[in-house]
Formats: sequence, C-alpha cells, structure tokens
Amino acid sequence: MFLSFAPAADMFEALQLTREGKLGDAMNVLSGSSHRPAAIDVVAPAVATDALTNGVARVRDVGDAQPGEASSFEYHTVAKAAGIRRFKLYVPAGYRGQPVPLIVMLHGCTQSADNFAAGTRMNELADEHVFLVAYPEQPKSANLNRCWNWFNVGDQIRDLGEPHLIAELTRQIVRDHAVDGDRIYVAGLSAGGAAAAIMGATYPDLYAAVGIHSGLACGAARDMQAAFSAMRQGAPAARLPVRTGPVVPTIVFHGDRDETVNAVNGDQASEQASGGPGAGTHVSQGETASGTAFTRTIRLDMQGRAVGEQWVVEGLGHAWSGGSATGSFTDPRGPDASREFVRFFLGHPLSARSADAVSRALPASADR
Repeated sequence: MFLSFAPAADMFEALQLTREGKLGDAMNVLSGSSHRPAAIDVVAPAVATDALTNGVARVRDVGDAQPGEASSFEYHTVAKAAGIRRFKLYVPAGYRGQPVPLIVMLHGCTQSADNFAAGTRMNELADEHVFLVAYPEQPKSANLNRCWNWFNVGDQIRDLGEPHLIAELTRQIVRDHAVDGDRIYVAGLSAGGAAAAIMGATYPDLYAAVGIHSGLACGAARDMQAAFSAMRQGAPAARLPVRTGPVVPTIVFHGDRDETVNAVNGDQASEQASGGPGAGTHVSQGETASGTAFTRTIRLDMQGRAVGEQWVVEGLGHAWSGGSATGSFTDPRGPDASREFVRFFLGHPLSARSADAVSRALPASADR
C-alpha cells in the first residue's frame, strides 16, 4: 500500500474503492478518521545513545563494529529543526576506511529498515560491491502507516520537511564515514519511490542517481485527494512540474499489474526525471530464467547520453521485483531490481554529468 492517514481497515477499504473508480466513496471512508499526526517524531529511541554531536545521536546495536571488522547494521538518529528520524546503516566487512559509495533506501508504507533490507537484499549486494546502505525509518507519529509524505507540499521542497531530514542524514553519514561524494544514490519503493523522486529533484547536487520502484513522479500530487487520483490513473500532465535543474540519471521499475500505483506513474516518473522526450529511446525486451518477461527502455538526452532506464515487468504487482520473501511487498521471480539499481548507480557518478563524451548504457545484468 502507498498512502495512508487512516487506520489499516479504512485504508484497505479506501484503496479497494479507488481501484474500482469510486474516488468519492474512498474519500468518504477516510473523512471520519483521517488525521495527520504531528509532522515530526519527538520521542527519543528506547535504546541508549552515545553523546549528541551536531544534532545527530548514534544508537549502539549488537555487532557494533569498527572499520575493517565484521559487517554491522546499526541504528542512528538525525535531529534537526524539521524533526527527528532514526535510520539504520549497513557497513560491510569490506569497508576499511576507504572511500565507498552510499545508497539511501526509502521503504514503502508499513515497512521498517529491517523489513526493507530483508526484502530487497541490498545488504548482500553491499557485501559484494563494498558500499554503505542507509535505511531511514518513517515513524507513525509522522504518518500512521509509516508512509513518506510525498503528497504534501511541505515535503516536496529543498531544505524543508522530510527532504531536509533525508538529506541531512545523508550528509551525516558522509561526515562520519569515508563516503565517495561522487557516488551517493537514493532509491525507494512505493511511497519511498515517490520520495526518492523528490530527493533527486530537490538535491541534484547531492545524489548522483535515483532509483524509483513502483512510485510516482515528483509533484504528482499536492493533497490527499490528488494523491488517490494519481495512484489510480497517473497525474494530469499539466500538474507535473518540469525539470529545470540538472538531469539526475534515474532508473525506474514498475509492474504492469500494479493495482495500487498504476503503471502509468512509472512512465511519468521516468520521462520527468529524464527532462522530457530528449533525443530518443532504445527499447529492448527480455525474459528471466523463471520466465518473467520485461521491457527495458533506455532514455537518451539531447547529447545522446544515457540518462535513464525504465523497466516494465510483466505480471508484477505492487512489489519489489526479484526481492526476497523474507520481506514484505516482494516478488522473487525477478528481474532483480536491486542488482539492476546497483549496476545503474555505479555507472553514473556525479562527475559524469559534466562529461562531454557520449555515454553508453551498461549491459543489464538480466541480459548477461
């Protein structure tokens, strides 16, 4: 599920009505119980913390390790004027203080850092390629179903609301670890995918590339009613903001059987992120070993550089493609979205945007 202000039972009923095209009835279901809680989480974590430094507390977890020791998966907390958020950081055993990439992973509704990590298996790829992975957590005090509030105007602007918090926790990781500033990325599922689109649009100087799975374009909605409408049928073209800043390379995954967030949203997110139609596209089709068919579209800018990829997976619903059943909202049949995200990210460092040479898309893992 994607958007929620109401208790779970009301939310499920509202989503079903929305899928049936009964938007008015869905709004009536929510009207008696919809209430957005406070925009920030002011409750300190229940576990002990180290000294607060520059507004960021470090929460010690089992397996707390120093560079060069065993891998670790620890809680930290970022506290700024926009609020407080916990996040979990995975540090692979291969990290010994050398500059490494960082991927910030934004979960979907009802998910947690542990759940999202298990479902995407991104930590396993971090072990393989040696990069850090951060999993910010949305508390119920900010959204009853722990959805990122991508549909609120105040959470779509640089240096305000949730974008500010996510950017600040990213910067804190850079200060605390040897992160390669040329290779910082952000990705998400569903509500997290929509939030990732916002992060790419508002912080193009921080994130080198973006991954959107089953999400929506930046600015697809500016209130709850518009959010339900966009989820069901996409946002009106006139509502979507035009990218005026740098084009941030973006990879989009979406299932053609997604009944929660219509697949047209993947089209809109991919085209918006690429800065419009551009110079053209290159389309190919493939099939995984398990028989799942997919279409891969590479988007080129006016200089012929590959600035985006869009994957449409046949038969996939509202789930992370190729994910593990140990997490929620996953479909193990593939293609492996996590591996494709990492492959795309590592091929797009921040410095490559200013390169004059025409870039070529790396071959997809599923095509190898």
